[in-house]
Amino acid sequence: MRWIRSTAVAAACALAFSALFAACGDSGRLDTSPGVSLRLAEERARRITNLVYRLSLRIPEGIDEPIPGTMTVAFDLEDARRPLALDFDVTAAHVGSVNAGASPVEFEFLDGHIVIPAASLVDGPNEITVQFQAGDGSLNRNEEFLYTLFVPERARRAVPVFDQPDLKGRYQLTLEVPPGWKAVANGPLLEATTLDDGGTRFEFGQTQPISTYLFAFAAGRFEVEEAERAGRTLRMYHRETDNQKVARNLDAIFDLHGTALSWLEEYTGITYPFDKFDFVAVPSFQYSGMEHPGSILYRASSLFLDESATQNQKLGRASLIAHETAHMWFGDLVTMRWFNDVWMKEVFANFMAAKIVNPSFPEVDHDLRFLLAHYPAAYAIDRTEGANPIRQELDNLAEAGTLYGAIIYQKAPIVMRHLELLVGEEPLRDGLREYLAAYSFSNAGWPGLIEILDRRSADDLAEWSRVWVEEHGRPTVEMEVKLQVEDRDDVEERPATRLTLRQIDPWDRGLLWNQRLQVLFGAPPGSDTATKGVAAVHMDRPQVRLEGVLDGNLGAYILAGAYILANGQGIGYGYFQLTETTRGYLIGRLPEIEEPMTRAVAWLSLWDEMLEGNVAASAILDLIARWLEVEEVELLVSEALGDLRTVYWRFLDDAARQEAAARLEPLLWSRLESTSDASLKSTYLRAYGSIARSDEAVGKIRELWAGDLEIDGLTLSEPDFIGIAHGLAVREVEDWESILDTQAERIENPDRRVRFEFVRPALSADPAVRDAFFESLGDLENRSHEPWVLEALSFLHHPLRAAHAERYILPSLELLEEIQTTGDIFFPKRWLDSTLGGHRSEAASLMVRDFLASRPDYPARLRGKILQSADMLFRAARLESARQEP
Repeated sequence: MRWIRSTAVAAACALAFSALFAACGDSGRLDTSPGVSLRLAEERARRITNLVYRLSLRIPEGIDEPIPGTMTVAFDLEDARRPLALDFDVTAAHVGSVNAGASPVEFEFLDGHIVIPAASLVDGPNEITVQFQAGDGSLNRNEEFLYTLFVPERARRAVPVFDQPDLKGRYQLTLEVPPGWKAVANGPLLEATTLDDGGTRFEFGQTQPISTYLFAFAAGRFEVEEAERAGRTLRMYHRETDNQKVARNLDAIFDLHGTALSWLEEYTGITYPFDKFDFVAVPSFQYSGMEHPGSILYRASSLFLDESATQNQKLGRASLIAHETAHMWFGDLVTMRWFNDVWMKEVFANFMAAKIVNPSFPEVDHDLRFLLAHYPAAYAIDRTEGANPIRQELDNLAEAGTLYGAIIYQKAPIVMRHLELLVGEEPLRDGLREYLAAYSFSNAGWPGLIEILDRRSADDLAEWSRVWVEEHGRPTVEMEVKLQVEDRDDVEERPATRLTLRQIDPWDRGLLWNQRLQVLFGAPPGSDTATKGVAAVHMDRPQVRLEGVLDGNLGAYILAGAYILANGQGIGYGYFQLTETTRGYLIGRLPEIEEPMTRAVAWLSLWDEMLEGNVAASAILDLIARWLEVEEVELLVSEALGDLRTVYWRFLDDAARQEAAARLEPLLWSRLESTSDASLKSTYLRAYGSIARSDEAVGKIRELWAGDLEIDGLTLSEPDFIGIAHGLAVREVEDWESILDTQAERIENPDRRVRFEFVRPALSADPAVRDAFFESLGDLENRSHEPWVLEALSFLHHPLRAAHAERYILPSLELLEEIQTTGDIFFPKRWLDSTLGGHRSEAASLMVRDFLASRPDYPARLRGKILQSADMLFRAARLESARQEP
């Protein structure tokens, strides 16, 4: 516990924490424990209204110089008999003075809170002014620019605020910046004044009411691009130095934003609710994007695509832009009351993004894309021992970052799609319009929306929500087929069939996942059609029996060797077990199935079977090789190549990899050369580079980097050459060090150059250099650029170096609690993924198990994250152990 007093009041009140305020004459107590507790937030939300922040900051040129600031917080207060806490998670030395109006305040600084005594407060209007030095924890300072990132509760690490989502405030910001710098913020720019030192003072207008995590600004040496779409001015701030890349991408970036804005206005019935629409392309940004109204932040590489960009990358950019734009309504206009419902804003942003993107890519099968973009990632968490529900309890915002992950971003949109099927497309849209209108510029929770939608549905949405939203995991759906050939004189002989689907809760809670399935009956061998029929099934009970489907011909198909997919159209969610006949059919003939969606559903089912030990990894690899010889749908090629890399590195030992490489390298290079599609060429090249083992394959990669080999129809970019250099170094080619030296000299973009130099020690062939680099990550300052750290970790733990890197696993796990406290929301899980992603050994698996077993009181959510990230390691080690058993 850390606390100080600003005056001699400390001597009169040096009492235990539990009696602190009562002893000082205050009639109430505050929960000023570290972070922002639910108890504190609820108490403040009851008392505070009409909140306005007026913030002034002076940003110096030197990155290590302090940033002085003044924050004035104006609000109406109900019940001034109790003290009030502002959140400011810095040291006491960062707080200069505190005034209430013109009067000095004798404040407490206690565990990241400035506590204003009741004596300095009045019922009704109040104005508290704090002179302070800004905290650096969430300001992301670089030599030539900085940007804020305050989600989920990191505004308090930079400036004094009431850091909770249900206290929305209006912000007025003034920034003084060094010469040559520009600035952008949520509010409109009112005036830019040149200062005596050549710097600039930017004064921004007052914003609409927004939550603290949405308050944002960026400043630095940026270029500004401007365009108009549908009568609205859009501005982009960026640092990209490749002018051709900027010009090549500019129209698409602005078009995608304009399309998303127009679509959302039409769907919601609400005009874009904020004053302006600016966005910033940030080098090495921690996330793909962050939805600050009027000042969206994006990772620059997500917007500025290379000429060799794949279809998936183009779709990803469109979805990202639609996602962040949808947040202007879902999350920014209407915000969750508490971060236990953070998933709401994310699910609606993803759900709307899928609807928005479809018309812009008419050549893409969007149902197929939805399946591949959401189901594998959601299953990758829901099948693990660490699976978590969509909606989770949260006692303190300090733990809000642990709520994020694939369950929110990938499973929740699937669940929302199921909800749309239950309620209907138009009733859902009308319910969302009512929800947005009722809670505009305010806050709402999931129960409020369910109540609105329940009036439009015949189903019990509260019970449906309890299972799908409040509980973790996925159902197992078993399939049983019984055949009995009737032999009677009065009827023609034919097989009688009974197909039974059973839904099982693998966690033994007796849950029932109410969902609609389309059971697909595939063609038997020799048939000239791909499928023979589909039967609709409503899985609203533990067991559903189908008899006499398909005009009595089901039995004939099954006897002839047909396959059955319980989730035939890819809408259902769960582990859909395959019958032995179906499994054998798909392993042998999946590439022959005509419909892309059926191939995808069949593939996801086979992948589950491999992870459960029912199909050998070698059989899966053989199937992928045969599949890639004929597959032309890029979405499926990308999925197959991604899974190929996983099987190759996680489920094969080194001898098996060498054998597989002899077959796969020529296949991938052949497909790379034969396809005329530049996007597919790029996809195949990346896969080829990732598995290259032979001297011939590595030599080709070396020639590409040196410019001695070119691929017709494919132009490589600076990031491509950097990636190739990395791959050569990690394979320790003879001249790896000179390759890195030369590549460093080639890099023109200053931000990419700094990142390259940071990562370089992790690529070294000298284990001592790698060890020293890993040791340096124990210093918080060396983890400040999280994307750089994650890239470096992936090289430290590359499968080719996994044996040496096992020594890093335990200290990486021991750092996790600190990383959760100091890092951004996705960093802990990505730290784990990068640490464990290259390992497959029983020794590595036992390290993780022993770490958790020796810490029974380890934080539950972090335990879950470890189990999620370690799941593929556990499975690989278990399957390898089983394979080696006599």
